Amino acid sequence: MAMQPEKMTGLQKAAVVLLSLGEQFTADIFKKLDPDEIKKIGIAMSNIEGVDPAAMDTLLKEFLEKLRSDMGPMIGGDSATRRALTMALGEEGAKQLLAEIDRAKEPIPFERVKFVDSKTLAGFIKSEHPQTIAVILAHLPKGKASEVLREFPENLQYEVVLRLSNLDMIPPGIIEEIDTVLQREILSTEGMEARQLGGVEAVAELLNNVDKSTEEHIFGRLEEEDPELAEQIRQLMFVFEDLISVDDRGIRTLLKEVRNEDLTVALKTATEQLKNKILTNVSERAAAMIQEDLEVMGPVRLSEVEQAQQKIIQIARRLEKEGKIVIGGKGGEDTLV
Repeated sequence: MAMQPEKMTGLQKAAVVLLSLGEQFTADIFKKLDPDEIKKIGIAMSNIEGVDPAAMDTLLKEFLEKLRSDMGPMIGGDSATRRALTMALGEEGAKQLLAEIDRAKEPIPFERVKFVDSKTLAGFIKSEHPQTIAVILAHLPKGKASEVLREFPENLQYEVVLRLSNLDMIPPGIIEEIDTVLQREILSTEGMEARQLGGVEAVAELLNNVDKSTEEHIFGRLEEEDPELAEQIRQLMFVFEDLISVDDRGIRTLLKEVRNEDLTVALKTATEQLKNKILTNVSERAAAMIQEDLEVMGPVRLSEVEQAQQKIIQIARRLEKEGKIVIGGKGGEDTLV
């Protein structure tokens, strides 16, 4: 079905104009854009299947008079995009960008579920088998999965976490079937390889984002029924008190990105050892201000303290991934050489 201008995005409109002006013109334009811009407009061009002359009339405006005699329905935007990219970047330069465009066009399982309210989603899937719920949560962002998990009854929380811990390779057909039922729209996974999902690392990151009572309940059950699994998960988790294992240089790097308000609230329940660690890595003036704020601070909800600590933990984990700090976690087995 031909695309209508009123339903097109800005990128789609730009893609139609470039396709109508020819591959050489498009190639010249691409030479003046950065790779991210080329990728965005390339995806839009690749997805265009047909544009009728009336739509072009709206989009091209004054250019239409020059092009009217040569215009017709445009079919095959994908092949035209590939030729234009090759002309602009050369065969090798276009190869990687074309691969990224192809990947970006692949349907993403459970993509629309990410935008569903966590409470609504939990209510919709809580009657499913725990194994099915585990597959769904494994595809969600960790923060979203934690919010959904928190809405389940305690027994279901445990069952889901247990299965998520042991989740391994999931055939694409099963993922597609679950996704189809859940979203009522087919998001094809044809040609995709089985995915590595779940595992103890995923559970550790998930539990890093739940509230304290949920974490304690799940660990209580795990320690009773599978203490070895509970210990594996604990060793991979990083909690606020684990900042004590970060060296002074790392602490100073971390504190540069932490707001003073969050730090003060987060230290409300910290051990004296951790407080001293933090305060010795800021200026004397800053340390005095934080100490004073702590002394005059009234009662604070535990949930607010945990939220502030989670913000700092997330910054620490990001800095660790960027290689800017080293955190040992509860396992404490990493050795620096």
